Amino acid sequence: MQPNTITLSVDEQNDGVGPVDHVFTRFDEDRNRSVYIHTSHTMSAKDQLILYRTLPKPSGNFRGVLKSAFKFSKDYVVLGVDGVSQLTAPVIIETTLSVPVGITAAQALLMRQRDLSLMDLDTIMIALSEQGMI
Repeated sequence: MQPNTITLSVDEQNDGVGPVDHVFTRFDEDRNRSVYIHTSHTMSAKDQLILYRTLPKPSGNFRGVLKSAFKFSKDYVVLGVDGVSQLTAPVIIETTLSVPVGITAAQALLMRQRDLSLMDLDTIMIALSEQGMI
């Protein structure tokens, strides 16, 4: 089981200066899902981290694939099309892993580090997530 509190050291400006701790506390759990909430979470403005899993199913000589994912979901207030109304809408960031049983820890680490590297690469991520450029 994961810990009841997850603290992430977040470089909020992606500039390497003064990371800020973001604390998430276990809020709800199910057989294959755990929900954590940030200290800013309220019933009307969610700020969550959700962990998911699908256990491997062996097939023949293949040991199967462990599937896991995590999702951040945080509500923000945005201006409506009319320029007057304010609406609440979530930003959702999801990372999904599909890892064959039997790879080495080093191989799994390499792939996770690639994910982190891309998420921190502003020249790619800003164009992708803010302009839809692919």
